[in-house]
Amino acid sequence: MRWIWIDKFVEFESGKRAVSVKNVTLAEEHLHDHFPGFPMMPECLMIEAMAQTAGILVGHARNFTEKVILAKISKSVFHRYVRPGDTLRLEARIESITDEAASTRGKITCGENIVAEISLMFSHIDKNLAGKEFPEENFVFTDTFQSLLQGVTISESK
Repeated sequence: MRWIWIDKFVEFESGKRAVSVKNVTLAEEHLHDHFPGFPMMPECLMIEAMAQTAGILVGHARNFTEKVILAKISKSVFHRYVRPGDTLRLEARIESITDEAASTRGKITCGENIVAEISLMFSHIDKNLAGKEFPEENFVFTDTFQSLLQGVTISESK
């Protein structure tokens, strides 16, 4: 099963930055277990939401021709809890991108409050130097992931 942790993109500047949103609701089953009586979004799922936002940004920069996977969480600092009813704004920026990898930095906010600061590294596994082989089809950027870009105006980086 593939879980999508963002709801949509609201800003997208190809090769530079992207902004997505995530509405946290009690309809999400994991919130009932984490923690009973005080539901909150787990930090690991916020990291995954940022990885999806930044990963699509990195993939789009290369026209989705490469398989992009999360390679490293360079930094993750959390400043507050996220509860049902909160709307998160995830902003990711590409710091560097090469044939082999990309690094991004991002922040998650809820209203005017900073929730988290997260820096990630991605590997372009088709350019992997370990000699491993991967399937030809792009199993990372499925139609479901790419559909998140529908309805957002994509501007080209200058």
